[in-house]
Formats: sequence, C-alpha cells, structure tokens
Amino acid sequence: MADRRTEAVAVLGGGNFGTVIANIIAARGHRVLLWMRDPEQVEDTARWRENRRYLPGYPIHARVEPTADLEVAVGTADMVFLSVPSASFRSVAEDMARHVRSDALIVSTTKGIEGGGGDGGHFQLMSEIVEECCPQVRIGVLSGPNLAEEIARGDYTGTVVASTDAELRDRVQDSLHSRSFRVYSNPDRYGVELAGALKNVYAIASGMAAALGAGQNTRAMLITRGLGEMSRFAVKQGADPMTFLGLAGVGDLMVTCSSPLSRNHQLGYAVGQGATLDQAQEEVGKLAEGVNTIAVVHARARALGVSMPIVQGLHEILFEGRALAEVLVRLMLAEQRDDVEFVASTAGSNEESLK
Repeated sequence: MADRRTEAVAVLGGGNFGTVIANIIAARGHRVLLWMRDPEQVEDTARWRENRRYLPGYPIHARVEPTADLEVAVGTADMVFLSVPSASFRSVAEDMARHVRSDALIVSTTKGIEGGGGDGGHFQLMSEIVEECCPQVRIGVLSGPNLAEEIARGDYTGTVVASTDAELRDRVQDSLHSRSFRVYSNPDRYGVELAGALKNVYAIASGMAAALGAGQNTRAMLITRGLGEMSRFAVKQGADPMTFLGLAGVGDLMVTCSSPLSRNHQLGYAVGQGATLDQAQEEVGKLAEGVNTIAVVHARARALGVSMPIVQGLHEILFEGRALAEVLVRLMLAEQRDDVEFVASTAGSNEESLK
C-alpha cells in the first residue's frame, strides 16, 4: 500500500452509488465534494444531510460537501470518481476536462458502453472516453458486486479497482478500504470494466426468468451460460479470461442476476410479466444500463462474429417485438456443445459455437 495521505476527492454523480462512495471516502478522513447537476438536489441534500432522492434514510458524512459547481468540485481534486449514467458520461467528462488537474487520478464507476451507428463500429468504454477527453490524467475503473443500499447499511462488500497504474490502485484501495468494504486490485482495466457493463445484460434475462417462475436449476444455467458469453466476447477484444472468475466477473454477475435491488433485474422482471420496454423503464423509475448495453453489444458481437445467443434473444424481445416464450423455446432447443469455454477452446473445439 502507498503511504497514507489525505486526498482532496471529487465524486461526480449524486446517485445512490456516488453517494455511498463519497461517504466511505469521507469516513477515511478525506474531504469530499459531491457534485450533482441539479442545484435543488444539492440544496436539499445539504439541508437534510441525506440524499433523499436516491438514498433515503442514510445520513451524509460531515466531510461530504454537496455542490453543483463542477469547476469547484474538480479544480483542486487529487482524485475524481465519475459515477454518472453512461448516457451523460461523455458530456460530463468533456466539461470536467476543462478544470481537472493534469496530475489527478480519474476513476470511473459507471457500468456502461457508448455505441452508435448500429453496425458495432463505435464501441467505447467509459474509461476510454476519459482517456479521449483527458489524455494527460491517470485512469482506473471501480467495479464489483456493489449494490449501493447494502453498502450504505454496512454489509460486508468487496470491489475491484483496475488500472495499469499500480500507484493509482494503491491510492484508491487506501481511500476506500473500511471495516466492511474491501478493495481488491487488478491490472486488467479493460476486462474489469467490460465485466461490469456486460453483467447488466444477464440481469435483465434473470429478471425475466424470475417473472416466469424459473427454478434454481434454470437460474444456474442462465448465469453460467451468461458468464460464458460475456467472457467470450471480452476475450475476443483482448481482456484476460481470468478476470471473469473474480469479483468483477462472476461475483458481480451473481449478485446482479439474483437481487431484486438490481435495476436491471427489476426491468427484466417487469418485461417478463408482460410490460413493454417503455412501460418497464417507467415502472423501474431509474436508469437500467443494461438496455443500452444490449443494443450496443448485439451490434458489436455481429461485427466481430462472436456467438451471443442470450444477447440475441434479449435484443429480439426488447427491440424487435418477438415473443418471450418463442425466444426461450429457441434457446432451449439450440445445439449443445462444450461446457467450459476456454478449456474447450484449447482443445480445438469451436469457441464461437452456440452455448
């Protein structure tokens, strides 16, 4: 670990996860500016010392200062955590770039992918957007099985900080480590970030399965086949397959697929009960990153020639008007091949085969 130092920290994004991260860092003795776009939310949070919109019932630490001034938030920050939805991530990163210090550490916690065009040609992770907007800074990502409500109430939780920069990993570990929150290190930034984004896809599928009354056998099959798909896709783009056996991979996948606290699980459940995508999004009331991820990954997988039958099925259900039951039957009747993805591929089997 790096020597203990007091950090000036900015957390950009006043949602539930940004709020709990700000609280943990403040409890470690650091001054934290929590940036929110909405001045009314800033005023309400400062007055009540609670994020009543996104994390009601949990007090804000005394060293957390809400602000709507981005320049004030990042201008003196040693470390900046970006925790905004993927849809607004680029605009926030571009605005941040005008004020951030060249020696600052930037850590993305957003689990999403930016795409466009429908042909899979544009495919950027959030840390790559930071790299484009702020080429001078050092960059990392934070990802894992991190349901904000459980972290807020002090449940034992682990996460992963990933970067090729060892000092960045050490400083993030030191700033976030607490009695109930453990931070593990991984140099595979791309793999960790992809795992965090891709698992949202399978959480939607799991929510659909739960709505249909699926048993534990079905859910186990869905999670493991989902793990095979997401790791196959990521490795095709240069990620380390071992990353998917850790907290950021299988750990995050398990919790997001099984917890009703997951927004993506909630959305899948609503669709499984017969709601349209628009109705489900309105019912959940919070952004479910997995919807956009399905569209982006579907296009990218086709461009790369990677077999992702669950992603294909979800795309047909959500965007092409296919019936849920029809897609499920097709998936279950598909050809069966090898079980373990990367062991099988070394033996010369077809790793692009339908799983």
